[in-house]
Amino acid sequence: MTAKKKGVIHILLAAFCFAMMSFFVRLSGDVPSIQKAFFRNIVALFVAAAILMRTEEKFKIQKGSIPFLLLRSFCGCVGLVCNFYAIDKMNISDANMLNKLSPFFAIVFSWMILKEKANAKEWFAVLVAFFGAICVMKPSFRVEFVYALVGALGGLGAGIAYTFVRLLGNRGERGPLIVFFFSSFSTLMTFPYILFAYHPMEWWQWMFLILAGIAAMGGQINITAAYTYAPAKEISVFDYSQILFAAMLGFVFLGQIPDIYSILGYLLIIGAALFRWLQR
Repeated sequence: MTAKKKGVIHILLAAFCFAMMSFFVRLSGDVPSIQKAFFRNIVALFVAAAILMRTEEKFKIQKGSIPFLLLRSFCGCVGLVCNFYAIDKMNISDANMLNKLSPFFAIVFSWMILKEKANAKEWFAVLVAFFGAICVMKPSFRVEFVYALVGALGGLGAGIAYTFVRLLGNRGERGPLIVFFFSSFSTLMTFPYILFAYHPMEWWQWMFLILAGIAAMGGQINITAAYTYAPAKEISVFDYSQILFAAMLGFVFLGQIPDIYSILGYLLIIGAALFRWLQR
């Protein structure tokens, strides 16, 4: 099996896992987003640690990788908290779609950081995708627009983070190690909130957050593997299957139906991703 095919399989699995994560996060109810992020990451931390303990290299980090691991973790942590906030405030399909701007941000930052050149058609696709994002966000003076801006910021953070994932993959860092470092960093960054402003939770909220953490771990491992096997510009279009998964979950279990502007935005963003992929 070619590296690209492996990347596609992993990105489809990641899409399903992340859609389930969003669903469980929403079901966990009125828990602050930072607290949700803490429990999501601490579950992933222990799972990643268990995987690494079974390897020969254990927690060994390649020389010179720590600055890039820190940058990946910081951007990923900001993106995660923003994404969780948007999931709580918006339709989960809208929140997931704004988060799926990350591959387009990855093109921009791959050019800036990795010096991976994009052609005119790819830049055109980026512009179309951002216009689609405006349709989903529906600019106004209403508070809903603020929620959408936060969701788009989550996509920005994820896009930068995935750029550093590719850089680290090129340096030979293992996927579980990248996930472990990110989960450890994010757990430490959100722990002060747990220490001083913990929000008591019911047993069912604990259950859904644990399930969200397990789903997120599956998504992290698969997305990390996907972007180490192939460049984002070659396989990222398949990541949009997450929107279909999220929309189905939102419709069937939460009664959420996207409005006409959101659907137009979905079509533009997914169409831009498909156009860019077909140019390969």
